[in-house]
Order: sequence, then structure tokens, then C-alpha cells
Amino acid sequence: MSANASSLDFTPALPPIRSNRAPLWIALLLLLAGVFYFNDLAGWRQAALWIVGALLGVTLYHASFGFTQAWRVFVSDRRAAGLRAQMLMLGVGVLLFFPVLSQGTLFGQPVAGLVSPAGVSVLLGAFLFGIGMQLGGGCASGTLFAVGGGNTRMVVTLLFFVIGSVIATYVFPWWSALPAIKPTSMVLAWGPVPAIAANLAVFALIAWIATRLERRRHGAVISFASRNERPASLLRGPWPLIWGGIALVVLNFATLALAGRPWGITSAFALWGAKALATLGVDVGSWTYWAKQQKALAAPVGMDVTTVMDIGLMLGALAAASVAGKFAPVWKLPLRSLLGAIVGGLLLGFGARLAYGCNIGAYFSGIISGSLHAWLWLPAAFAGSALGVHLRPLFGLNVEKTAAPAVC
Repeated sequence: MSANASSLDFTPALPPIRSNRAPLWIALLLLLAGVFYFNDLAGWRQAALWIVGALLGVTLYHASFGFTQAWRVFVSDRRAAGLRAQMLMLGVGVLLFFPVLSQGTLFGQPVAGLVSPAGVSVLLGAFLFGIGMQLGGGCASGTLFAVGGGNTRMVVTLLFFVIGSVIATYVFPWWSALPAIKPTSMVLAWGPVPAIAANLAVFALIAWIATRLERRRHGAVISFASRNERPASLLRGPWPLIWGGIALVVLNFATLALAGRPWGITSAFALWGAKALATLGVDVGSWTYWAKQQKALAAPVGMDVTTVMDIGLMLGALAAASVAGKFAPVWKLPLRSLLGAIVGGLLLGFGARLAYGCNIGAYFSGIISGSLHAWLWLPAAFAGSALGVHLRPLFGLNVEKTAAPAVC
């Protein structure tokens, strides 16, 4: 065989990526305008949080770092790359957050974790949230980055996510009276070193069990350090899951430094819904939930840190999707799929309020805050998600299995 023949590469060439320029420019201009607007409205920290939100959107989109699909493919096919990536993310998170939270300050600014009561409402809310993740098609962060990326079905999920959140605030007197333990921080109760050791041990155990189950089913495990679609590209993606997990921890830490508390998402949804009802003449200020939050109801929505980061996240995902040439909204939705988005969105919103947070505020940020309620949230949400996986076909939704690219 000649030298030229031996050097031939018969791997089919990937088509070049063509960016979606119009939505990219729209996203970038809105992000730039937001920097000036929020700096003028609330100061440089708010403007910086807007950018952090956008970077979270880029990270979530390019790494496809969703909690919903990771849990679904584990339930359906025992593929555990997503679960291992989550455990790595949480492990790095507690190493970074626990020492700072134990001191109570960061760069001279007071900081505190997201620590909430641990009780029946958390178990019930997380279970409902888990079902909603699978029917709605995404968790809280997944819903936002999918909306920004052009997924029109997720717009419906988001709308009913907001509605479910508001309904939960209306019935706050009922669920807040359910049996619960007062907010408990393992960091403050045990000290940072024992708390870190205990958490790392649990993360390692979860990763080990998930890996054993995957290897038993498939004989090998998928690596979370590689992708098989294209070579990883910082600007165009796709990113390996490990990149996404580390980036999310760093950006969450930036949120702590700027806002004084970790990243959250769903409290803004309840606020949006309440403000919408207030404009229609509904006296939401008289509801028990909102009676202590009159200032938030009266203030411009741009003063709310979570709102600013949520909108920034969607614009960041829009920019990422556009650079990757994947912004292509589909406007026709099957009826059963649409119904799944409605039911899923309602369960997501209602469950998130009952559980004092979502996969970000209660799970990710809750665990790296050392909150006991986060450890109730995780098994309850996973159980609900497992049920949701089995319910998906009723709404015409696929239960996909991952391919097996790089193995280890």
C-alpha cells in the first residue's frame, strides 16, 4: 500500500458549524444592555450577577448538564455518567463552600447557605418535583436553558412552572404547618472538616453504587470526561460533563461572593406569578406567604437577584445555542406532549415551593450549603423521577438510552 493510501482517513467529515447570527446578536446586545441597566438600578454586583447568570446558561447548554436526563437514563438503562458528574460537582462544591460558610464571610461580605426546614413538605414537594421533571422535560435549570436554546415545548413547561409556584404560595399555611425539623446546617452543627468528610463519603458511595450497576448491566461504563459528537470546543460545545460540573461549582461560588448566598432559581417564578396576579387586581399581598415579602412584591423585578440570574441564564443559553448553530425553534407540538408539559410544569412549580427549592436551590446549593433538608430532597426527588420515567410514554414522550462512546 502506498504512503498516500495508508494515510487516508475514512472517518466521515463532520459538516461545518454555521452560527445563527441574528439570535446571537440579539442575545449579546440584550446582555450588554442589561449590564448597564442593572448597574444603574442596583449597582455593580447586580450587573455582575447578570453576567454570572449568562455564563451559567452557556455552561448548562454546552455541557447539556441537566439533572432530568441524567436520572432518566440511569433509571431506564443504568447509564451513570451524569450521576457521577453530579457527585464530582457536589464533592468539589463542599470542599469550596463549607470552609467559607463556617466562617460566615467571604471577601469581607457576610455569606450564608440555603438552609431550610427538613420535614414532610420537603419529601412531598421533592417527590412531586421529580415526577414533574420527567413529564415537563426538564428541571428548573434545564427548563431555563432549554427555553433559551429555542425549545418551544419548554416555554409551556416554564409558564405552568410559574403557575404551580403561585398556587403553592396560596396554600402556604397548609404545607408550612406540616411536621418538620428546624433548619439545620451540618457545617455549623458539626464543623467544616467532619461535614466535608461525611459528605464526600456519601458522594463516593453513590458514585460507586451507580458505577457497579452500570458495569453489571453493560460490562463497561461511559466516561464523563469525553464526548463522541465532535471534539470539545469552548465556544461551540459540546463540553464534557466534567467541564460543566466544575464550571457550575465555580459560578455558584461567584454567586455566593456577589449575592451573599448560593445560586437559586425557582423563588423568582413565584415572584413573577404573584406580580402578574397583582397587576390583574388580585391582593396577593394578603396571602400568608407574601405578607413577609411585601418589599419584594413592591420593588422592580430587576432588584430580585434570582430574577436577574434566571433571565441572564436564558440569554446565555440563547447565545450558546446560536454560536453552536442549534437555535431552531419548532412550533408544532403533539397534543399529548403539550399536556405533559402542562402537568409537569404544575408539579415542578408546586413541588419546588413545598420542598423549599428545586434541583438547584434544594439539591445542588442545598447540599453544598450543608442543609439537612437537601438530603431529604435527593431520595424523594429521585423516587418521583423514577415514577415520572414510567409515566412518560403516556404523554408520548421517549425514554431514551444513552449510546456508549468512550468507556473506561
